[in-house]
Amino acid sequence: MATNRGVAWPNTLLDQLDFFWARQARPRLEGLSDEEYFWEPVHDCWSLRPGPTATGRLGGLTMDLERDSESVPDPVTTIAWRLAHVTVHILKARTYSVFDDPDSDPGGHSFAGTAAVALGQLDDAYLRWKAGFAGLTDGRLAEPIGPEERYFEGQPMATLILHVNREVLSHIAEIALLRDLYARHASA
Repeated sequence: MATNRGVAWPNTLLDQLDFFWARQARPRLEGLSDEEYFWEPVHDCWSLRPGPTATGRLGGLTMDLERDSESVPDPVTTIAWRLAHVTVHILKARTYSVFDDPDSDPGGHSFAGTAAVALGQLDDAYLRWKAGFAGLTDGRLAEPIGPEERYFEGQPMATLILHVNREVLSHIAEIALLRDLYARHASA
């Protein structure tokens, strides 16, 4: 049976995501235009839309989330929706709950009305997530997660970290595909 000796697991888990972030994710997001950010490739896309100003929605945009439980397949989402999801639901929410970062409270998030602002929010959320790893130990990775993470309650913290990595990887890949489709659509 293999042992954990010599492996710095917090660094290894962060390196998995950081490698992807630096080599693929962030470079694929460069040059994102506002038109592309809000592009709806099909008629019933989920996106960020003008809506009533409410707490946490200071920019006047709301995120489509209501879904008919009978709908199949899942809705197609815009790049704006996916960037907001990665920023708020994946990185900020987890940084807030896992690393106790009060500046990552997703409740006060204002959805970005431009691609540049959205990318700035994403970068900030990612840097805060990375900073949380500074105090993470092998022992903390083995500790069970509390009720603040209902889908992972009782599982080791490492399970949640791997989930966040998987979510960021998959959603950024989907954004890259939407960018490829947009480029071909716009040139047609």
